[in-house]
Amino acid sequence: MKKNNKQKGCVLWFTGLSQSGKSTTADAVYKILKEKRKLNVERLDGDVVRQSLTKDLGFSEKDRNKNIEKVTFIAKLLSRNNVIVLASFISPYRKAREKIRKEVNNYIEVFCNCPLKICEKRDTKGFYKRARKGDIENFTGISDPYERPKNPEIELKTGKLPIEKCADTIINYLEKNKLI
Repeated sequence: MKKNNKQKGCVLWFTGLSQSGKSTTADAVYKILKEKRKLNVERLDGDVVRQSLTKDLGFSEKDRNKNIEKVTFIAKLLSRNNVIVLASFISPYRKAREKIRKEVNNYIEVFCNCPLKICEKRDTKGFYKRARKGDIENFTGISDPYERPKNPEIELKTGKLPIEKCADTIINYLEKNKLI
């Protein structure tokens, strides 16, 4: 891994409801950091991680916390080696996110604040509709709670702002805090 002295390791933890723009925003930030700025950056995405590393876990609170615990371990290893980690996970429980904050240096909580109504409109796979019918258990925002962050470092109104503006807000934060 190429060492870049202009960056410090950090973990940007994108949290929010399903379809709130977590992955889309993280992907846009990744493009800027990796392709334009040539920085060491890695993406950890909830859907991808659940297809490989944590495919044995379900969506109960216990399993969600185990999923986040495993991802936190990876994020911690990467960030302490000066990699910028972009982690996009619903991570609905405040207590779990606070645990990450305690374990990871340079933890930056990015709250993708998008109204449920807009998230449901964006849902091309029909998960919200199925959850409302009772076909999907423990669905965050419907049959399982989402505990909004109290004091995120960055709050993005992803239901209103274009992705480019959201990505720019994050890049500006990293520059202002001398992380890049």
